[in-house]
Amino acid sequence: MTRLLFWIALIILVVMAVRNKLRGVLEPREPGPRPDGAQAGAKAGARARVRDESERMSCCAQCGLYFPASEAVSAGGREYCCAAHAHQAGN
Repeated sequence: MTRLLFWIALIILVVMAVRNKLRGVLEPREPGPRPDGAQAGAKAGARARVRDESERMSCCAQCGLYFPASEAVSAGGREYCCAAHAHQAGN
């Protein structure tokens, strides 16, 4: 009976440890309490800022590399990662 209780407790501890580790990976932790006490909604605001700072990615028509759309070189209605690939595609 003691062995059974030991194994059950061990399994529970392992499951709790894995869940805790996954929660830490999926949700970044906040740096601590804010001085003004306004901690509610801070996590949602941080997530919104991350989404606002993201940029659309484009795929190079020549090599298939993904890169920020702001760095795209357009030629012939297609987007390329560099001028050399745009020139190669034109030949």
